[in-house]
Amino acid sequence: MTGLLALLSHWRRHPVQLAMLLLGLSLATALWSGVQAINAEARASYDRAANALGQDRLDRLVRRDGAPIPIATYAELRRAGWQASPVIEGTYSGLRLIGIDPVTLPEQGRPVDVGNLGDVIGTDTVFAAEGTAVPDGLTLQPADLPTGIAVTDIAVAQRLRGGAGISHLVLDPDAARPALPDTLVVQTAQNGTDIARLTDSFHLNLTAFGLLAFAVGLFIVHSAIGLAFEQRRAVFRTLRALGLSARALTGVLLAELLALAIIGGLAGTAMGYGVAAALLPDVAATLRGLYGAEVPGTLAFRPGWWAAGMGIAVAGTLVAAGQSLWRVWTMPLLAPAQPRAWARASARSLRWQAGLGVALMMATVILGLGGTGLFAGFAMLASLLMGAALLLPVLLTAITAFAQGRAAGVLPQWFWADTRQQLPGLSLALMALLLALAANVGVGTMVASFRLTFTGWLDQRLASELYLTAQDEAQAARIVMWLAPRTDAVLPIWQADTPLLGQRAEVYGVADHPTYRDNWPMIDALPGVWDAVAAGQGVLANEQLYRRAGLRLGDTVTLPGGALPIVGVYSDYGNPNPQVLISTDQLIVRFPDVPRLRYGLRVTPDKAAKLAADLRATFDLPVDAVVDNASIKALSLRIFERTFAVTAALNVLTLGVAGLAMFASLLTLSGMRLPQLAPVWAMGLTRRQLAGLEFARTLLLAALTMLAALPLGLGLAWVLLAVVNVAAFGWRLPMHVFPGDWLHLAGLSLLAAAMAAVIPVRRLARMAPTDLLRVFAHER
Repeated sequence: MTGLLALLSHWRRHPVQLAMLLLGLSLATALWSGVQAINAEARASYDRAANALGQDRLDRLVRRDGAPIPIATYAELRRAGWQASPVIEGTYSGLRLIGIDPVTLPEQGRPVDVGNLGDVIGTDTVFAAEGTAVPDGLTLQPADLPTGIAVTDIAVAQRLRGGAGISHLVLDPDAARPALPDTLVVQTAQNGTDIARLTDSFHLNLTAFGLLAFAVGLFIVHSAIGLAFEQRRAVFRTLRALGLSARALTGVLLAELLALAIIGGLAGTAMGYGVAAALLPDVAATLRGLYGAEVPGTLAFRPGWWAAGMGIAVAGTLVAAGQSLWRVWTMPLLAPAQPRAWARASARSLRWQAGLGVALMMATVILGLGGTGLFAGFAMLASLLMGAALLLPVLLTAITAFAQGRAAGVLPQWFWADTRQQLPGLSLALMALLLALAANVGVGTMVASFRLTFTGWLDQRLASELYLTAQDEAQAARIVMWLAPRTDAVLPIWQADTPLLGQRAEVYGVADHPTYRDNWPMIDALPGVWDAVAAGQGVLANEQLYRRAGLRLGDTVTLPGGALPIVGVYSDYGNPNPQVLISTDQLIVRFPDVPRLRYGLRVTPDKAAKLAADLRATFDLPVDAVVDNASIKALSLRIFERTFAVTAALNVLTLGVAGLAMFASLLTLSGMRLPQLAPVWAMGLTRRQLAGLEFARTLLLAALTMLAALPLGLGLAWVLLAVVNVAAFGWRLPMHVFPGDWLHLAGLSLLAAAMAAVIPVRRLARMAPTDLLRVFAHER
C-alpha cells in the first residue's frame, strides 16, 4: 500500500498529465464504443425485422417471372398436397404492409412480439410500432416491430392493396413437397436476414474507423504512461532499494493502471453514448437510402456495447503500458534511475519497432498481390497504416540526422540534434497525427472521387427530363396516348424481379432509343452492343452482378424463356442488387405480367415544367407522380452527403484526438527538457529565442508528418476504392486526386500543431531564470 501511495503521489504533483491520460483514454473509448453502440442498435433493428418477418426464415415458392401468384394457383397447390401459406407484401400509405394467413402459417414463421393474430382474422387491425400513423378505417395494435412495417391478416392486406395477388408462399419445413408447376420455383431461405448480410460491409467499415480512432487515442495514453514512467525512474530506484521486488513494483503499477483504465472507460462509454446518439440519425438515413434498412433514429442502452467499451479500455491501457511495464520488470535494481540505461532500452525498442514496421509493409504487399475478399482488404489497410506509423520515427530520425550533417554553424547543428533527441518523446504523438492525416487524405480522396464520379453518372443515367409513375395500367395507357404529340419520346421503365445466379435480381426493359445509346454509362462492351440488345440477342449486366459472379463478356445468364449472353457491363453506383437490362420487347415476352406504370419522358428542357403541371392537372396525379431529373439528382446527392456524414465526423474527431496527443506530449516534455535547454540559455540564447525554436521545431515535425501522410493517404484511398469497395459493394470507382484538399489539410495540421505548442512555448518564454539556473544544481 505504501508503494502504491508513493506512485500515486506523482499524479497529484502532475494533474495536467493525469488529465491528459484520462482524456486520451476516454476519447479513444468514446469513439470506439460510440461506433459499437451504433452497430448494436442497427443490428438489433435487423433482428426485430427478422422476428417480425418470421416467414423469411422459411423456404418459399415464387413465380419464375417474379409476378404475383394467382389465387387459383395457390388453391391447386393446396389440393396437390403442398403445405404452403400465402403472404402478400407491398406498400400502402407509406407503410410496408405484410399480410399473412394465421391459420396456415407454420409455427416457425410466426412473427414474435405480436399479439394473437387469430383473434383479429378478418378485422381491420394492423400490428405496427406504437405511434405509427395508420390510415382511416384501420385499428392500430401496438407491437414491437420496426418502424415502417405493418403486419395484418392477408384478407385485409389484399383489400387494401386492391386485390393484389400473392407475393409468395412460405413452406412448412417438415411437410412433403410434391411435384411443382413449371411456373414456380423454390427459393431457399438464408441464415440471417438479407439486410444484415447486405449491411455487413457498412458496419465493418464503421468498426474499422472506430478502431483507427481508438488507436489514435491510445497513442495519447501510451505517451502519457511512458512519460510518467520516465519521470518516476528515481522513485522506482528508491522503492527497489527499500526492498520492493520487481514483481511487487510491477503489480502495484498494474493496479494503478487498471484503476485509471476503469475510470477512463466509464467516462469514455458515457461519452460514446453521446457520440452515437448524435451520429445515429445520419447512420439511419444512410442505411435507409443505400440498403432500404429501417433503423430508428434513437439510441437504446445495451449492455453488450458498454461491456465491450470497458473491455477495450482496459485492454488498450495494458497494451499502451506493456513496454514500460516490461522495462521495470527486467531492468537491474539501479538501472531505472540511469538515463543512459533507459535510453539504451528505448533504442532497442526502436530497432524492434522498425523491424515490425518493415514486416507489416511486406504483409501489405503480399495481401495486395494475393488477398481477396473484404477481410483481406481491411487487413491490408491495417497493416499499411500500422506499418507506416511504426516506420515514421525511423524516417524522421534519418531526416534530422541528414539535416544535422549538412547544417552550418553551431546553433543549427544543435537544433537538429536536439530535434532528433526529442523524437522518442514525440514519436507517439506524431504517429497519431500521421494516422489521422492519412485517414483524412485517404477517406477524403475516396469520398471526393465518389462524389465526382457519382454526379457524372447521375447525369448519364437521368437523361430524361421527366419521370412519370401512373397509378394503374389503364391510366398509364391513357397518359401515353396523351403524351405522344407533346413529347419527343415516351420511354418505358418497366421492371421485373427474378432469381439469377442464386440471387434475386432486377430485370429492366430498355427501348431502342438514342437516350440509352448516347448516355448509358458503360464500363465494357462487345462491338454492336445496343444492336444486340435491341434484337433480343444479349443482355447488359450491372457491375455488381458482373464482379460478384466472376462473369466475362459472352457468358450467359439464364432468364425465364431462355439464356442470353452478356454483351455489355454498366456502372450502377448505389445499388446493392444485381441487375440486368434487356429490350422492352424481350421483357414483355419473358415477363408478361410486368407492371407497366413508369416512363421516362424526353421533352425540350424549357417545356418540362409546363408539361409536368399539365400532366398533374389533366390526370389528377399527385405531385410525386411526375418528377423532373433535377429533383431526383438533388435527392440522390442529399442521400450521398448523409451517407458520408458519419465518416466526415469521425475524421474530424480523429484529427482532434491527434492534436490532443501532440499537446499532451509537448506539455509533459516541456518540464523534462530543462536540462537540455538550460545550457543553451546559459550560453547566450534568450528565453524567447528558445521558445521560437521550440515552436518552429513543432511546426517542422508536423509538416514532415504531413508530407509522409500524403503517399500513405493516397495508398489508403487506392485500397478503399480498388479493394474494399469492390469486395463490399461490387463496384470499382476511378481514383481522382485533389491537391487543393491537401493544402487545406496541411493548414489544419499546422494549426493543430501550433495550438498544441502554444502553452508549452508560452511557459518557456515566461520561465523565471531561477528555474533554469536550478538545473545546474540538480543531482544529475
